[in-house]
Amino acid sequence: MFPTKSRRPQLTPLKALAGCIVMLAIYAAVFFIPSFEAVAQSAAKGTSSAPWVSDAAMGIIMLVIFLFFLMLGFPIAFTLMALGVAFGYYAMGNNVFQLFVQRTYSVMANDVLISIPLFLFMGYVIERANILDRLFRSIQLAANWLPGSLAVATLVTCALFATATGIVGAVVTLMGLLAFPAMLRAGYDTRMAAGVVCAGGCLGILIPPSVMLILYGATAGVSVVKLYAAAFVPGVMLAGMYMVYVIIRCWLNPSLAPKLPESERNVPMATVVWELVTAFLPLALLILSVLGAIMFGFATPQEAAAVGALGAILLALGYRTFSFQKLKESAYLTARASAMVCWLFVGSAVFSAVFAYLGGQKLVEDFILGLNLSPFWFLILTQAIIFVLGWPLEWTEIIVIFLPIFLPLLDDFCIDPLFFGVLVALNLQTSFLSPPVAMAPFYLKGVAPKNVTIDEIFSGVMPFLYIVVLCMILFYAFPVIGMGLPGYLYGHKSPKCEPKKAATLIEDGKIASVAPGEPSSCRWKSSYKPA
Repeated sequence: MFPTKSRRPQLTPLKALAGCIVMLAIYAAVFFIPSFEAVAQSAAKGTSSAPWVSDAAMGIIMLVIFLFFLMLGFPIAFTLMALGVAFGYYAMGNNVFQLFVQRTYSVMANDVLISIPLFLFMGYVIERANILDRLFRSIQLAANWLPGSLAVATLVTCALFATATGIVGAVVTLMGLLAFPAMLRAGYDTRMAAGVVCAGGCLGILIPPSVMLILYGATAGVSVVKLYAAAFVPGVMLAGMYMVYVIIRCWLNPSLAPKLPESERNVPMATVVWELVTAFLPLALLILSVLGAIMFGFATPQEAAAVGALGAILLALGYRTFSFQKLKESAYLTARASAMVCWLFVGSAVFSAVFAYLGGQKLVEDFILGLNLSPFWFLILTQAIIFVLGWPLEWTEIIVIFLPIFLPLLDDFCIDPLFFGVLVALNLQTSFLSPPVAMAPFYLKGVAPKNVTIDEIFSGVMPFLYIVVLCMILFYAFPVIGMGLPGYLYGHKSPKCEPKKAATLIEDGKIASVAPGEPSSCRWKSSYKPA
């Protein structure tokens, strides 16, 4: 989930020097450029001065400078905080320091975020339990009658293991060491095998219990429980679409995935059952118990995550792979990833507050509303932007930094934040798969045999990328795929497209005068709007 490698450029001493010079110039400039507040104070004193740049323009400049530092490779969380304090001091003076403290405390006091380190710890413990090879073997034995059985077993293993750990880089790397060589030895097409490993390893950020959905819920103020319910069916559907594609393609072209030798296919049923009971069933029960406790209201996400972390330790003890060293490594990695998320939240909170105070948020909102888009084209625009941002940025940065720019507009376009969140989660699957900077293919390339080229891996993931896009289209065309379960379990209803106030327009007789309380056509109403 939190890759060990960054897809952004490395920060070199020369880039660091250039960035420091720019930052010093910014801090120097804020002491000399008068803000609108300073102009008002000088006017009250009878002196005259004029701002050089409007506050809204300064907000946009702040965003552009952030992107500049991002491309240089500066740490994102601390860059957000530095820019927020600098431009905040320009706009509100010493009050920015009080804002910094308040936002930091609000992030640390957010109980929704408590479940993040617990789910991370659960994932790291399971990752170090060394059960992946047994899990893959048991599923492969159970699926050996299917065309492309090794590929299907890889997808099922990836979906289950990625859901339990949520660590995309670890799942792709481990399956690249275990399943990828096995498929190549069996004569599988290199492109097919690479696509299966990369696509399957990315399912962990979509299928609950997903840490990505927790971050979105904390950012958007949406119930994590409802998000889990809404993402469950689309996540399972996407994994199923992957498997159906592999089975059909291997059935139509058997040369892509030759059948395994007779000795490997004719395994006694007792052996298959035993392998499933000892390898597949314990992990599946752990995941289903955690997810079921959350979705059916038996426990909060925080409580379920704590029980899941304990269950992961018991699972490692049961497989006799538990050790103090592995526990120490899991705790260290959990603390590191959790600290990164918290600092990112703090930096984003300060940055977004100053950005909105300067009027940058209002400028962006007015620009998008001025385009007079329908909900369909608004979603196309936002998803296209998120898709492009997925190339240089990690999904955590997209969720915490850029999504808050779009979230206030959802009410204007009558879009359910729950629906939008699942659509974003599907879209972020593409950020790990889409060339030229897709991280999953690079993870696989790092452990693949030397004769496997990155071009072959990129070629292999493209069909799965198209499947993700198809899944997004199906989810948009039939929102009940995701919204049906939260509606059934919790009575959730999506907002209706209704005008906020009565409109009166008599010009050319196009729209008649509308009395308060009388129904009126919504200006964004469209046949493309999800129900």
